[in-house]
Amino acid sequence: MTEQTPADDVSSARELREVVLVFGASSGIGRASAIGFARRGASLVLVSRSASTLADAAADCRAAGAAAVECVPADVLEAPAVQAAVDRATSTFGRLDVVVHSATVMAYGRVEDLDPAVFQRVVDTAVQGTFHVFQAVVPVFRAQRRGSLVVVSSLLASITAPTMSAYVTAKWGQLGLIRTLQQELRELPDVHVSAVAPGGVTTPIYDQAATVLGNSAHPPPPVYTPERVARAVLDRVANPRRLKQSGFANPVIIAGFRLFPPVFDALVGPLLKAFSMGRDPVPPTTGNVFAPVPEKEATRGSSRGI
Repeated sequence: MTEQTPADDVSSARELREVVLVFGASSGIGRASAIGFARRGASLVLVSRSASTLADAAADCRAAGAAAVECVPADVLEAPAVQAAVDRATSTFGRLDVVVHSATVMAYGRVEDLDPAVFQRVVDTAVQGTFHVFQAVVPVFRAQRRGSLVVVSSLLASITAPTMSAYVTAKWGQLGLIRTLQQELRELPDVHVSAVAPGGVTTPIYDQAATVLGNSAHPPPPVYTPERVARAVLDRVANPRRLKQSGFANPVIIAGFRLFPPVFDALVGPLLKAFSMGRDPVPPTTGNVFAPVPEKEATRGSSRGI
């Protein structure tokens, strides 16, 4: 019997560390999730469009206790770049345990007022971007016969809201893709695909959203922190769920949408205007839909809700 040396113990400890790949890691829930995994001592590969704020997120992760951090500036709409990020994880760390996908963009405006290019980009980022992530990650998990993939969905994947047609369409389409993949991977019991659906969260997405409404927007109440949603993301590794609603009011809102559509339709517009729209003037903007806005990226946004 061979006696294990201290060096062997160190090597074994390194092997047991999670290898985690996070898309959308420079801001919001993605950044909070990366920091959460860092506190568990994970080895991380962080991906986002903004190289400068990605470096800031990496510094946060190292300070939180990450075993190692690699940064890959990339847009999920570019399939080769997504594949390169997955390859970076497997070539650097030898495997891939967890993938978190939270990259998304948002736009406000009535259907007839939205720029078609903005609408298409919001939808493509969620649907085509998620498709690219799936196509790069699933073959790795199939080969390993294990792995956890967690996608940050939204309450708006289950309901609709006026002036949010682009984001609603994006999230409904994304959830359809997620549910289909869950069905396709049933024969692999140790490969898990989960979705976490938050409601209002104090992330910078509201500060960065495209809008033609003429005013600012805020997360609708009840409002949660990115760190709280990140805990739900981390929990899905040990406790996978097809769809986890992150917010106590989500099931009530969804029930109202499904069971009492006339009442829901009558209330949702006025409530959204009263509790999620500011009164300060904002000129029309494409926000970060086509390119990142690094100065507005952080774990939390300036909009704290009403």
